[in-house]
Amino acid sequence: MTQKTEISVPSDAPIPAASSRARALSGTARVPGDKSISHRALMFGALAVGRSRVTGLLEGEDVLRTAAAMRAMGATVERAADGAWTVDGVGVGGLAEPADVIDMGNAGTGVRLVMGLVATHPITAIFTGDASLRRRPMNRVIAPLSLFGATFMGREGGRLPLAISGNPTPVPVSYTVPVASAQVKSAVLLAGLNTPGVTTVIEPVATRDHTERMLKGFGAELSVEETADGGRVIRLTGQPRLSARAVTVPADPSSAAFPAVAALLVPGSEILLPEVGTNPLRFGLFDTLAEMGADIVLENPREIAGEPVADLRVRASALVGVDVPPERAPSMIDEYPILAVAAACATGTTRMRGLAELRVKESNRFDAVLSGLAACGAKVEAAGDDILVHGTGRPPRGGATIAANLDHRIAMSFLVLGAVGDAPVAIDDIRAVDTSFPGFVPLMNRLGMSLT
Repeated sequence: MTQKTEISVPSDAPIPAASSRARALSGTARVPGDKSISHRALMFGALAVGRSRVTGLLEGEDVLRTAAAMRAMGATVERAADGAWTVDGVGVGGLAEPADVIDMGNAGTGVRLVMGLVATHPITAIFTGDASLRRRPMNRVIAPLSLFGATFMGREGGRLPLAISGNPTPVPVSYTVPVASAQVKSAVLLAGLNTPGVTTVIEPVATRDHTERMLKGFGAELSVEETADGGRVIRLTGQPRLSARAVTVPADPSSAAFPAVAALLVPGSEILLPEVGTNPLRFGLFDTLAEMGADIVLENPREIAGEPVADLRVRASALVGVDVPPERAPSMIDEYPILAVAAACATGTTRMRGLAELRVKESNRFDAVLSGLAACGAKVEAAGDDILVHGTGRPPRGGATIAANLDHRIAMSFLVLGAVGDAPVAIDDIRAVDTSFPGFVPLMNRLGMSLT
């Protein structure tokens, strides 16, 4: 028996939350499935021929919005009684025109990738989102997708609500990504799927490669060439026959970051986080934490559905400040807020370089990190696109209320800080956390935190 899973639209009333000093964390907890892989599994299943089965799918609001978008374009997407998901695809080129506006909620990855799909189908789709998503720039995907012949009409700056009409006779392109962005790269590759010929994406800096790995798994003809300067050239042959397959989604390393950092900071802690994705293009935070002296051991390394995974054993550690190079940013762009919390509890200065991208995430995370840490008593400063956190070897005092601004990672990061400060840390609204980490509060409390 299968069923559709409806999107739960949160009320407009903020839901505050707070955390206070925690006891030693212990136990085993599997964090939710990887959000990036979950989005892609639904999209590629929708473009495949046959029925794909996805286990471990992240059932957060962002991914459910992508599921709804695929249904609106003709695929059958359902949740089975055993918790797995099935996707009956329509084949490359088979997407139907949606009958209504597609509301992508807070799903920045979802909307940009789905726009890539629409760009080379002979259909028109209108996208909108929540207040946060409507502020985020879409020109970074509008520019390359326009090269395929797609046309766009949106608000100033290419912001949502936005209408896109796909080109029924697209031509392949060769596109050099101007900023390190897996979303831009993936949008171009997805547009190339329904384009005859070879579409080429040139990345000066390598970004997470879930799209490439999964495309190959579904049967696409795709090659990846490493360049001498650390970039990559990706070539995709269009109009393949994608075949349905089983996909197992590993635990999300971006979500694992929160219990991991909490365990590092709370004295006496030891936890185990099973089946966490260890893709080297996503693992920059854990590489950085290791440089800071974190006791994190990767146990039972293995591969699940083409992705490397391991069980992470994390023990409380005394951390020291480090210099984080700008070229590491693509592998940990979502993890800088929680890294900044770890840095505030370390000994010495941590300099995080090249963070301009943080200003255009779900919120202006650059400013949110600065203001939030300062409000909690940490010494922090900006230098151009760098953030410097001057740790004293003990946690900041806490005692502040942080404006989350509908940003799940800001909310979770400062709740972790509250676990080690002298005074509780509150956030004004926890609703956005469900976009990526449903069950965050009970999971963290089972490990030993005190979240209310």
